[in-house]
Amino acid sequence: MSLQKRTINFALQISLIGFAGAYAIAKAETIAFTCVRSEGAYSEEYDLKIVLPDPKNPKAKAKVYLDERDLDQRDEQGYQEVKNVQVNKSTVSFLTDTYFESEVFDGVKYPPGTVVASTTIQRETGQLKRVETIKAGILAKTMGEGTKTYTEKCGPVVNPAQ
Repeated sequence: MSLQKRTINFALQISLIGFAGAYAIAKAETIAFTCVRSEGAYSEEYDLKIVLPDPKNPKAKAKVYLDERDLDQRDEQGYQEVKNVQVNKSTVSFLTDTYFESEVFDGVKYPPGTVVASTTIQRETGQLKRVETIKAGILAKTMGEGTKTYTEKCGPVVNPAQ
């Protein structure tokens, strides 16, 4: 192969690597929304922020924050973990898995419980859809056991702080 062909191939490879690197750097971003949850006459506004992992750190995972509170939490009462974050041109979605220990409230003992929630936001329309499945525990007693679907309205935050 001639030097000229090798130089062109090498230049093309470097360009592709540079493009891939620029794309990866662009993916290390923060996507933020201001959302409104409404039920009857009650309405609440909150901030939702998704921080994608640094592509240079293969062990890093995306983080999700609700009003600056990290959704990955663990204590003696249970845990909540963001299991999966997917971002593409049209949607942002994440899955949370929550487990809470048995508890006694007002003299009533409730068994351990779980909540698995899948949240998807349509980036173009701002529609948020959350599907939650509640099993056992105090939430099943107060909110009802089973799968429930909620919709909310979100708007993007331009240039969110990291």
